[in-house]
Amino acid sequence: MSLYRRKDSPLWWMSFRMKCRRLRESTGTGKRKLAERIHAQRVMEIAEGRFSAEALSRTADGSTLFSELAGQYLVWAERQRGFKVNKQYLVKNLSSVFGTLALREFTTQAVERFQSAFITAGKKPATANRHVACLKHMHTKAVEWDLGGEDVLKRVRRVKMLPEHNRRLRFLSREESAALVVACDPHLRPIVVTALNTGMRKGEILSLEWGRHVDLRHGLILLDVTKNGERREVPINQTLREILSALVRRIGSPYVFTDGEGRRYRDVKRSFASACRRAGIKDFRFHDLRHTFASQLVMAGVDLTTVKELLGHKTLTMTLRYAHLAPAHLSNAVRVLDEGNGHDLVTLPGNKKGAVSLTP
Repeated sequence: MSLYRRKDSPLWWMSFRMKCRRLRESTGTGKRKLAERIHAQRVMEIAEGRFSAEALSRTADGSTLFSELAGQYLVWAERQRGFKVNKQYLVKNLSSVFGTLALREFTTQAVERFQSAFITAGKKPATANRHVACLKHMHTKAVEWDLGGEDVLKRVRRVKMLPEHNRRLRFLSREESAALVVACDPHLRPIVVTALNTGMRKGEILSLEWGRHVDLRHGLILLDVTKNGERREVPINQTLREILSALVRRIGSPYVFTDGEGRRYRDVKRSFASACRRAGIKDFRFHDLRHTFASQLVMAGVDLTTVKELLGHKTLTMTLRYAHLAPAHLSNAVRVLDEGNGHDLVTLPGNKKGAVSLTP
């Protein structure tokens, strides 16, 4: 059993093993002598069999540990509509760092050190931001559940998000898109064509079911559960209709895209990478097919609001990343004034030398 200090905490910590488990516990104090007395007391309790690992869910003064909050938070999160596996991933990472820290011990500096550790390790700011956002929400729930205090929540909320400069916008030209489709293996080709003609995410595409989502009669794909939690209708164009109509429906399987035994594809990462390599396309991911869909629509003159609806963006902010691809839309906007004025002379009053001509 050892006594030590951590970089993210001013307190002394104890580390010991019980039944082949490595356990760590905060002494709750930053004073060395007091920590040594608490440490000695814990050694005696373990030797006499008066201490159990379950006692670590709370500190000696009854304060809740982050590990306990993490457990309750995951149970709550699983019931939420937008729950994703990455939520488990975030909480797991946070627990590995803060698990034995009492909620009352959280400080702005401790969270900022955790945030900085991501950048030092070469991670992207967005990765750090996702973890910090999750941590803030966990502390919000802690207050609602009477596990933590408002003062701790305020300290955590003071941590500012890092600027994100990794907004990727990689898309293919029409010629490159055609070359990619040709390079695809037979099982991958309809999946890629669906992505290029709908802008749907990979998970949405691979989860498609004939009776539940695809309505060829009315030319729609109905997505009942999407990333932003809202229902979305995706129109089916003639290209996609022909592809879907040619697919073989497997008896006993509801899925649109399946292997020879009717099992849905969980991922197409390897076959997609091979297709890109054969087509001579570099630095391109499956999600970039969604960018290609949106970019080609904007360059064809489709307004951003319509593109937003097709992509299922909750706000226009995400869609604005494609605005620079349509430089003509600003010119078209002011051109309506020409039509309204009929190219008549427009003057500005108040000039001593006479009106100023603004004739186009």
